[in-house]
Amino acid sequence: MLADIRDVALVVLAVESIVIGLALVLTLLELRSLTRLLRDEIAPMLDTAKETVTIVRGTTDFVGESVVRPMIKVASMGSAAKRVAQIVLGIKP
Repeated sequence: MLADIRDVALVVLAVESIVIGLALVLTLLELRSLTRLLRDEIAPMLDTAKETVTIVRGTTDFVGESVVRPMIKVASMGSAAKRVAQIVLGIKP
C-alpha cells in the first residue's frame, strides 16, 4: 500500500516537473518576443520622439527670437514713453 502511494507521488511529481518545464519554455519564448518588440518597434518610436523634441526646441527658439523678443522691446519702449510723458506732463502714476 505504501509503495503504491509512493508510485503515485512520483508520477504526480514527474507530471508537475514536465508542466513547470513547459511553462518555463513558454515564458522564455514570450521574453524573446518581448525583446524583439522592444528592439524593433519601441526603439524607432523613441528616435522619432527625440526628433520631435529637437524640432519643437528649434521652433520655440525661433518664435522666441523673432516674435517674443521684439514684442517685449516694443512693450518696454511703450511703457518707457508712457512714463516719460507722465513725468513731463506732471501726471502721477
